[in-house]
Amino acid sequence: MINRIPASDISPTIWFGGEFVPVKTIPFEKFKVEATVIREGHDAFGAQVVVVDSSGKEVCRSIMNENAPGTNRFETWVNTNGLGEFTFHIETYDHPFLTWEHDGEIKIAANVDSELMCEIGALLFEETISVDKSAKNLLNPLVAKLRDSKIDPAVRFSAATSHEVRNYFHKNPLKRLVSKSDSFPVRSDRERALVGAWYEFFPRSEGGNFKNAQKRLLGVKEMGFDVLYLPPVHPIGVQFRKGPNNTLTPGPNDPGVPWAIGGKDGGHDAINPVLGTMSDFEEFVKAAKKLDIEIAMDFALQASPDHPWVKSNPQWFSHRPDGSIAYAENPPKKYQDIYPINFDQDYQGILNESLRILRLWISKGVKIFRVDNPHTKPVHFWQEVMATIYKESPEVIFLAEAFTKPAMMHTLGKAGFQQSYTYFTWRTSKQELMDYGNEVAHWTSAFFRPNFWVNTPDILPYHLQSGNPAMFALRAVLAATLTPSWGMYAGYELYESKPLAEGKEEYWESEKYQIRNRDWEGAAKKGLSLAPFIAQLNKIRKENIALQRLRNLNFHHTDSGAIIAYSKREGDNLILVVVNLDPTYAQETTIHWNMEALGLNSESFKVTDLLDGSVHQWSAHTFVRLQPSRPVGKVAHIVKVSL
Repeated sequence: MINRIPASDISPTIWFGGEFVPVKTIPFEKFKVEATVIREGHDAFGAQVVVVDSSGKEVCRSIMNENAPGTNRFETWVNTNGLGEFTFHIETYDHPFLTWEHDGEIKIAANVDSELMCEIGALLFEETISVDKSAKNLLNPLVAKLRDSKIDPAVRFSAATSHEVRNYFHKNPLKRLVSKSDSFPVRSDRERALVGAWYEFFPRSEGGNFKNAQKRLLGVKEMGFDVLYLPPVHPIGVQFRKGPNNTLTPGPNDPGVPWAIGGKDGGHDAINPVLGTMSDFEEFVKAAKKLDIEIAMDFALQASPDHPWVKSNPQWFSHRPDGSIAYAENPPKKYQDIYPINFDQDYQGILNESLRILRLWISKGVKIFRVDNPHTKPVHFWQEVMATIYKESPEVIFLAEAFTKPAMMHTLGKAGFQQSYTYFTWRTSKQELMDYGNEVAHWTSAFFRPNFWVNTPDILPYHLQSGNPAMFALRAVLAATLTPSWGMYAGYELYESKPLAEGKEEYWESEKYQIRNRDWEGAAKKGLSLAPFIAQLNKIRKENIALQRLRNLNFHHTDSGAIIAYSKREGDNLILVVVNLDPTYAQETTIHWNMEALGLNSESFKVTDLLDGSVHQWSAHTFVRLQPSRPVGKVAHIVKVSL
């Protein structure tokens, strides 16, 4: 049914799987609502967005404004006020004050129906007072004035349309013919679903077990990370175990790939005895919590040939015509030590077992799961898993590790993943970064929350293979300031950069296949660590709420293709970031700040560089020069504007 004053093409709304699925947000994070609103004839109308909580209580109401005159496209920003399930709808209405104001300006100036227009205004004000008693003091005197025929109609009309009156009716419009659109779901997650600094390390490389790895937690904390992601900590299979650099000839002491889950000591519900006991794991989680670090656990739904499932539930795997179980492949890559799951033989059994495993680790204090290769499993499976867990434990967060086609990555977000890996790792040019930044901040933010990782154990991007410290620094700046969540795999701060071979985006002596012993203290003493710079970045992020929001990203024009500039503003917190994308040579340019986008009225403004503490007077057209040098140099400005 078309409403009396219809609103159409409403966004953000996400139709998926035969239903509208929730828009992603966190408490008090603003999101933009847009709609096309029309009505017949020439009378004025208005529209408001209303946010309602699960009990039906209105928690936010915001007036929509037309994007550009004549477009009939209206927008506004709204937010939730807490955790949980919400809805929003659009309320449209006849706006008699605006109609009267428009008609009165024309008719009274032309001396057409002047007295009638004043009487219409008086009646409109009386109707308003009957609805809103607080308007009595403002409007009652004007009712009398509008009916005073001794006063010129133009004077009466001018008094009745003063700035104060127009401002009142803008905020408190008299509504007639009120129509309500359909309601659309919104889910307000805890803050960590949007904001976090992630660090990844292998416990076996940090002292060999959980007890020793606890010593590394302080270093993670000192760098300012609040999420520590652990690769799988379960028993590792022996059959077809991989050796160094993915060889098929492991030595007796080679530890195996953590993702080859399962052996004689158990499967997904067990701890690798090399790392310690379940009690040791629980103590590790508690030790991290004392440092305000959350543990993110890997949920890799696959098995080694030695996993207990292979014998207990052989129907969960794909069998070849010769009776053997098919191992995982991503041609030309082969994973002989891993069996993928076949969901078509016993879907309910796999679902039940997955939920059992997740519940177990949740009971051990794990509230974040990094899901390995979710794009190789049925999407409806993940939707069911996450819907069930959300009902039981709404604080749990799932991160989709899916470097795959955009359509699948976006689909996983719609299915319920709170965060997702992204293409940032491969976006290097100014235009690529701007296009991708706009995509994740504005076009897909309703259903796809990005986490920008600078590297992973699987990915050593080509731009890092030079080992140039300035490149490591500038990529960290971009990841840490473009989006609220970013991640870094251990070794990045030591500028690890040796590839497996030319043309390969894989590490030589990858930690996936062997233990890596790093000299953190020695590197720090020699000044060969990026850790202090990383700590500074994370401190800046935590002290500036603008960097903890996604949808507030705005890029600004620079005259150089090597320098990128962008801004983020949340309330009175305005941060400007300028990065030299060239790690080798000094670059200079003029930045042309969009002052309207910045919300600034003056052509000049005072800034403080949060990286070095220097104070500058910038303007709408600011000249900058950034000189990278070893070990890092000046690769960027991150400035706070004095408002």
